[in-house]
Amino acid sequence: MNPNPDSSQTVSVHIEPDRPIWTPSAGRVRVSRLNTFLRELSFADYEVLHRWSIESPDAFWRAVWEFCEVIGEPGHTVLENPFAMPGARWFPDARLNFAENLLRFKEDSDALVFWGEDRIRRRLTHGALFRETARMAAAFRDAGVTAGDVVAALMPNMPETLIAMLAAASIGAVFSSCSPDFGVRGILDRLGQIAPKILIAASGYFYNSKRIDCIGKLAEVAAELPSLERVIVVPYATEDRDLTSIPKAETLADFTARYPADTPLPFTRLPFDHPLYILFSSGTTGVPKCIVHGAGGTLLQHLKEHQLHSDIQPGDRFFYFTTCGWMMWNWLVSGLASGATLLLYDGSPFVRDGRILFDYAYAERITHFGTSAKFLDSLAKAGVRPMETHPLYDLRTIFSTGSPLAPESFDFVYRHIKYDVQLSSISGGTDIVSCFVLGCPALPVWRGEIQCRGLGMAVDVYDEEGNSVRGQKGELVCTRPFPSMPLGFRNDPDDARYTAAYFAKYPGVWAHGDYAEITEHDGIIIYGRSDAVLNPGGVRIGTAEIYRQVERLSEVLESLAIGQERDGDVRVILFVRLRDGHTLDEDLTRRIKQAIREGASPRHVPAKVIAVPDIPRTRSGKSVELAVREAVHGRPVKNRESLANPEALAFFENLPELE
Repeated sequence: MNPNPDSSQTVSVHIEPDRPIWTPSAGRVRVSRLNTFLRELSFADYEVLHRWSIESPDAFWRAVWEFCEVIGEPGHTVLENPFAMPGARWFPDARLNFAENLLRFKEDSDALVFWGEDRIRRRLTHGALFRETARMAAAFRDAGVTAGDVVAALMPNMPETLIAMLAAASIGAVFSSCSPDFGVRGILDRLGQIAPKILIAASGYFYNSKRIDCIGKLAEVAAELPSLERVIVVPYATEDRDLTSIPKAETLADFTARYPADTPLPFTRLPFDHPLYILFSSGTTGVPKCIVHGAGGTLLQHLKEHQLHSDIQPGDRFFYFTTCGWMMWNWLVSGLASGATLLLYDGSPFVRDGRILFDYAYAERITHFGTSAKFLDSLAKAGVRPMETHPLYDLRTIFSTGSPLAPESFDFVYRHIKYDVQLSSISGGTDIVSCFVLGCPALPVWRGEIQCRGLGMAVDVYDEEGNSVRGQKGELVCTRPFPSMPLGFRNDPDDARYTAAYFAKYPGVWAHGDYAEITEHDGIIIYGRSDAVLNPGGVRIGTAEIYRQVERLSEVLESLAIGQERDGDVRVILFVRLRDGHTLDEDLTRRIKQAIREGASPRHVPAKVIAVPDIPRTRSGKSVELAVREAVHGRPVKNRESLANPEALAFFENLPELE
């Protein structure tokens, strides 16, 4: 597909450093869900609303429940122990069902559209989604699944994954998923901790126009999970295969064959904090943590973020490029509760020379397009210019997360994707299955900044002594409880690991592990993980500050910086992966150091710049500074299976340049 460009899209965007890069029109603000919420509460603007949401959390979150029309009984109490963190309890006498809220629309409009790269296209109406969920839920119940049991998925981002989650949630079972591109050990490190009763798995998946068969891997995994009572195989991306090598396996068609299209779907209403999801930490510093999230907190937080921060309205078309092993999948599928059509995608985002996702956006009239900062940077460096080929008339919002979004990527979006779009850089994490800081349809976008702190989220930045700071870098914290805090970690009965993970640095305050700054515009800049902050000569340096300067050079595809311990101090080492045809000679090394010196500071300039063939990253595309740091220092790297390319670590071991 190569739609004819519209001349109104090919405009020159003049970016001025002292002005916003985008400001919403009065008309757009007027019709937003946020503006309706403001009017109902008689508040003048976002700043006043945010202050009230922090000072009066009980009134705010009840207002969100009512405004977003949550199905269920909220009860009389919103918040018990409002200043205890951990220890606060939300809606203690509420009853609801997560799936009931996502399946509230039963008309014949699209509930979801699915593309398997450029080979498979499917769509399901809301009615069809409801019926397929009812059939799978009935099969689960007859297979002995009850509230609190674990249903696990080893699936691509395809309709059956969503159906399995909704079916499990309708019963009150706990859903957990891994991406099928994980290795056997990586899968077992996760699923082996949570004892699933049912495993639903695809026979394969697509990547970069290749069909990847998973039957052998699935047989190994199933054999090592004694808790499994059923393995349900979804034929996909492979030829018909014999399942006899997989213990307790049957096809999805056989599993649901007994249940007709008019099978009823009862919803079990459960307490607000009944477990819904188990998500896994990246696992780059040890066996992944199993983070348990509650149904009510997840639903309420996602409704708030989708409707008030993202302006997702009924009929909007919501896409996020994600695997089912990343929390952005969980964030995406909640869009059903706001009446959005979900656009699902399985495969590489670089099919058709990086155009496939924009072909999708154009063909399916996507209104909200989500991706990673790394993808936007890759498009810029590959010379992809969607504005010249894809008139994205319906696109209102672009989401970006996964790593800090560089100022140059803001320029790229407005100059080469769409000039009239809200660029919503968002940041939160698997830990809270949502965001601390994100966008706002009524606020301007400033180059290089996340627009605002989330409603109901008492986000601040602390220095090392625990003082609140503005205009300087520090630790991103949240000082008051919020509904999507984890229920805890699996296999952590006294909450010792949970407390140590978030509350050890500042007791009673959530320390998220991000190095951040609140700007003069009340926006937020994320500088990377605080545990990866460099400390040469006692000066704290965020790695993202270095990457922003280095990756502006056309020769550099990506970079990674660590601190090497040497002679009682730390020196900055920078690794760069170069574009094909380029070498790291003296001139390029000089220009890299000059760019860092001029764009950041002399303190940021690395002692060594070393070219590498590849940079280790997680399966959601994040570079792993900590794993590289351990390899450089000759220390064991735990859980290499969590990496998408663990073989890349070998280069960093015993480097002669660092002796």
